[in-house]
Amino acid sequence: MSAPLLQTHALTLRAAERVLVDGLDLVVAPGECWCLAGPNGAGKTTLLGTLAGLRPVDDTPPRHAPLTASGRVTIGGKALAQWRPASLAKVRALMPQQTRDAFGASALEVVLAGRHPYLAQGRWGAWESDDDVAAAMTALAQVGLEGFAARDVTTLSGGERQRVSLAAVLAQATPLLLLDEPVSHLDLHHQIDALERLGRHAESDDAAVIFSCHDLNLARRFATHALLLDGRGGWRAGPVRDILSAEHCSHAFGYPLRLIRDGDDEALVPARRT
Repeated sequence: MSAPLLQTHALTLRAAERVLVDGLDLVVAPGECWCLAGPNGAGKTTLLGTLAGLRPVDDTPPRHAPLTASGRVTIGGKALAQWRPASLAKVRALMPQQTRDAFGASALEVVLAGRHPYLAQGRWGAWESDDDVAAAMTALAQVGLEGFAARDVTTLSGGERQRVSLAAVLAQATPLLLLDEPVSHLDLHHQIDALERLGRHAESDDAAVIFSCHDLNLARRFATHALLLDGRGGWRAGPVRDILSAEHCSHAFGYPLRLIRDGDDEALVPARRT
């Protein structure tokens, strides 16, 4: 059995006095594709940023900090604090929920940013090689934007820009992908394409994916596992159909849901309140 790619022990996240996630024990193994679900404000973005190493995990965090994390997070069996940024960037990639373009750049230039950890260092700085450009073009092709390499990203639609961000993460070529709402702004066709692509990444050797998503039915179809936050510090983790059940999701989202079946197909739908 492969060692966990990512693991947390007693991870607790707080926003001021509010507990977002309480004592999270999570094990993500190679080959798994995890959906992170929960209501707005439950801490999904904060958790993904913490797992990516964007904020320190401290057993005695400052009392008055706006966001604090305590417990332990390891990637590849190594504590986050022990990773050097350059090395960590070759192991995990993070796709943020929103990207704001301060100035124009081509789609290819944006995707090439994902190749930064691999750039060859020369006398006058780091420069992209032909292999880096080829990797970026391959990533654009994987999201159906091979003809957009020269397009200015400020001229793209929201969905097209989202796919460029996904291409940049794929071009980074890391075994662990952390993605915050990667299918937002996408139509159904491109949502399915993106989730199938992430699933194939998780199926590759020594790789895993964690993505947040508000569409519980897409998550049930494409993820292998789920982490469900309830917004009050509570959480559930395990096989996706066990966790994203009508009972557990009704409790987490505060609205009654029911599971309907049509042959092998299943869907969670809002129940009528009586």
